[in-house]
Amino acid sequence: MSRLIIFNKPFDVLSQFTDTKNPTPRRTLSDFIDVPNVYPAGRLDRDSEGVLLLTDDGELQAKISDPKSKMTKTYLVQVEGDPSEADLDPLRKGVTLKDGPTRPATVRLIAPPQLWERDPPVRYRKSVPDRWIEMTITEGRNRQVRRMTAHVGFPTLRLVRWQIGALSLDDLPSGAWRDVSPTALGNSFPR
Repeated sequence: MSRLIIFNKPFDVLSQFTDTKNPTPRRTLSDFIDVPNVYPAGRLDRDSEGVLLLTDDGELQAKISDPKSKMTKTYLVQVEGDPSEADLDPLRKGVTLKDGPTRPATVRLIAPPQLWERDPPVRYRKSVPDRWIEMTITEGRNRQVRRMTAHVGFPTLRLVRWQIGALSLDDLPSGAWRDVSPTALGNSFPR
């Protein structure tokens, strides 16, 4: 049976087990997960937090990572500024980035979520408001959510991937992981 792990990746951690390219070692998955033969199914930028799935099943890894699977990924996004619903409409229709048009996203304004403290904290400026949005996409381009929010004039301050398919962080603390059944993905792969 395949092994599937859900990990709440902290800020400033690489989505890989080694860091051989940097003379000053950075934190990697090996600082948190001591499980042989599991590999990340997709990536999460070093400056982003939240759900990262790892598996020992190459087919499952490819299916989760492949943009053609259209698996949903939901993010909690703290943006600079105070967007209105109208400001978010372009994201709902899809925006054109340097690497082409995005698929439409599901976006809504939300109250500030109850999250763990980030280390270091997000820079706070009295003169610039910020707001939280929830954004669900079915792609996974490099820095896509950050590029999309910047495209509509609201740069991302903090990005937490809350859910991949049917698997969400729920009460999993930052830096913690647990085994989940691959069947928990259920119908996470739309046709």
